[in-house]
Amino acid sequence: MFKNRYLYIFLHIIMWLGYTTLPLINAFQRDSARTQVNPYTNPTYWAYVSISSIFLFYLNSQILFPKIYKRQPIRYFLTLVAVIVILLFGRFFVRVTFVGNDINQSLFYVNAFIQYLYVFGISASYCFFSDYQKQQEIQRENENERLKSELSFLRSQISPHFMFNLLNSLVSLNRKKSNLVEPVLLKMSDLLRYMLYEKDDKQISLDNEIKYLSNYIDLQKIRFGDYVNIEFITKTTYENKNIEPMLLIPFVENAFKHGVGLIENPFISVELETTVNQLLFKVSNKYSSDKKEAKDGASGIGLNNVKRRLELLYPKQYELKVSENDNLYTIELKLNFK
Repeated sequence: MFKNRYLYIFLHIIMWLGYTTLPLINAFQRDSARTQVNPYTNPTYWAYVSISSIFLFYLNSQILFPKIYKRQPIRYFLTLVAVIVILLFGRFFVRVTFVGNDINQSLFYVNAFIQYLYVFGISASYCFFSDYQKQQEIQRENENERLKSELSFLRSQISPHFMFNLLNSLVSLNRKKSNLVEPVLLKMSDLLRYMLYEKDDKQISLDNEIKYLSNYIDLQKIRFGDYVNIEFITKTTYENKNIEPMLLIPFVENAFKHGVGLIENPFISVELETTVNQLLFKVSNKYSSDKKEAKDGASGIGLNNVKRRLELLYPKQYELKVSENDNLYTIELKLNFK
């Protein structure tokens, strides 16, 4: 409501039309018990009461409250009292001059003061509500900026972490199968090109993400050969789906990092399936419960990173399950497409 300027103005006009016409409607109603002329039937008096009420409302809401109340509350209340007193005397002068002096002054001032107090109460409520809305908006903007900064930091971590793992793979391959280094470098160039030109996009096509996963898995197949049984199954019957870039690769990286080595008959399975509104992603790998791996300082960055990105980008739109059964480590991700 506050962001739409025209709606904002329209609502204020409607409010004041209702407030100022109500005394007129009441003034022209038949009342056999009434012995005095209703002062609101006089255009000048009605105009003064209406304008003075509008003046008090906006003076308080646009000037006094935002500029004085928070800094000098005593000055604020003294100024407000002075303004209301001036309006009361002005109202009495208009009443006597244009309507007549057959009035009870005490009763007149009490009624007029109550009316202005009512206008002030509405204005004060409006001020507190507006101020609360603005503070909430500022908090939301600050939170959004904080989340954007955090997301940018998380994305920036992907490149060095991924490069670290790729270089380790390349060093290992050079020692065992140096003749395969060249095709692996070509695969790596495709992966790096994707990282450089795609990872900063807000959303990319799921097909590109699948190609990226396929290139990475092909690289690992070249590296390990027949030593590791690797499966990559995709069932994507729905096109034009988008996803956050490099969201799935950390799960696959983790499987290769912990699913090979001193493990008998290592096995890694990657399954990706799409429904109309959901992505289903599953990664499984064998692990050894007898031997504990020595972890370096970078261990776990990828998984922690992707979990936090899921929280930021897909709040309440994903389900992540991790299970360990019969020496098989499995992650299952269900992700609702945006």
